[in-house]
Amino acid sequence: MSRLTAQTGMELRLLLRNAENLTVTFGIPVGLLVFFSVVSVLPVPEGQSAVSFLAPGILALSVIGAAMVSLGIQTGFERFYLVLKRLGATPLRRGELIGAKVLSILAIEVVQVAVVVSVAVALGWRPAVGSLALLPVALLLGTAAFAGIGMAMAGRLRALATLALVNAVFVVLLLSSGILFPLDRLPEVMQAAARILPAAPLADWLRAAFGGPVIPTTSVVSLFGWAVIAPAVAARLFRWE
Repeated sequence: MSRLTAQTGMELRLLLRNAENLTVTFGIPVGLLVFFSVVSVLPVPEGQSAVSFLAPGILALSVIGAAMVSLGIQTGFERFYLVLKRLGATPLRRGELIGAKVLSILAIEVVQVAVVVSVAVALGWRPAVGSLALLPVALLLGTAAFAGIGMAMAGRLRALATLALVNAVFVVLLLSSGILFPLDRLPEVMQAAARILPAAPLADWLRAAFGGPVIPTTSVVSLFGWAVIAPAVAARLFRWE
């Protein structure tokens, strides 16, 4: 077994054994999807059911939870407890360690998509399948963008600061990126800011993948930009000890 495969398996086991990670990656997204699909308290676009509007956004939220929150917090505490320093003394290369973390997140996201889509279908969602080729592209771009943000914070801040900041960013993105509320219900300034940040563009990509509106040009440019710039910034800022 190669070092990359072995480390990927280890990273995956660590993620799945951590109750906080499971809450962020599965519990919160599925809980929000179920609650707001059966309780009619959110405004949704005319002609859409609550679950049809929520499901793609909840998939975006799942990517944010896995790629930014879970990865950032776990990596931050690995730095704090000098786990990364000790791994540096083993034959495992740094590129293999980063690759293992990314592969473990992608594996989690595959399960997340299966779980969220299954729950949404059980709640009455009947998505179109004409643009599903966009789904893996959206997941890869979203993962690169949010993993870059999470690793940048984890590689520069103290562990507790990373914990607080990624959770704060998670809540802000949840409430301001068109995941729970349609963007056109927000003030124009917030709409413009949301289009620049990566969460709303990721939700646009995922809605288009399941038969939603065409992706706005600003969302295409924004998500590609974050997917390139955020990992580059993380590589620049990251400190292993």
